[in-house]
Amino acid sequence: MPEGDVVYRTAAALRRALDGRVLTRSEFRVPRYATADLRGRVVRETVSRGKHLLTRVEGDLTVHTHMRMDGSWRIVPAGDGRGGPPGIRAGDTVRLVLGNDEWLALGVRLGVVDLLPTGLEYRAVGHLGPDPLGPDWDAEEAARRLRRAPERPVGEALLDQRNIAGLGTIYGSETLFVAGVSPWRPAGAVEDLAGLAALARRMLEAHKEPGGRHGLPVATGDPHPGRRVWVYGRGGRPCLRCGTPVGVADMGAAGNEGRKRPLYWCPSCQQA
Repeated sequence: MPEGDVVYRTAAALRRALDGRVLTRSEFRVPRYATADLRGRVVRETVSRGKHLLTRVEGDLTVHTHMRMDGSWRIVPAGDGRGGPPGIRAGDTVRLVLGNDEWLALGVRLGVVDLLPTGLEYRAVGHLGPDPLGPDWDAEEAARRLRRAPERPVGEALLDQRNIAGLGTIYGSETLFVAGVSPWRPAGAVEDLAGLAALARRMLEAHKEPGGRHGLPVATGDPHPGRRVWVYGRGGRPCLRCGTPVGVADMGAAGNEGRKRPLYWCPSCQQA
């Protein structure tokens, strides 16, 4: 699932294509909103909130989308006669089209497509914790939320979107490795939860810029293939620091869109 940095960059791309322009295309290809029509309305702004995207349009309406595991946004010229972006695969389903005279934004295989009054956005995202890339970021508040269940494994707590919005398995695994903290350590036993949250934010910040790095972050400082991250995706392979086989396990699903997520860690470098 795309993490906060990818969603942040996606919001920036949608802003460049849609913000401040009148919609001339509006197609909700989901049954619930099949008759919704936003044509003639100006797009006010597009923002990210953790892993969620909010596109606010004139008339106090917000298009709320979530890419889940397989979704993406593709932006193509409005005059593209192919009706879709280069490289679209057979089986890809465009579930939402928003466009103007210059650009089309196509939501492909989106996990969530919703339309709600802007004043009621809290119904979609009000449960989320502070966003490391958002104006509401507060490391102490994140720490307070992580501390609410002191016996909970800290790796599971970090992935809970109610604690920190936008943090997923890549940055969760890499943050805990750099901090030297096992994902199995109880959250209440981590001495500096605010510092841990701040470290996660620094990692996301390093990869948030549009046009910046894509794919895996360069958490190690080495951009070469196979050496970009310390532990993520390296289950069973040697730790880049000490050579111990990297462990992998699914963490709990509560507060994480109902799914368990794998976390990676080095049993030697990250003592429980």
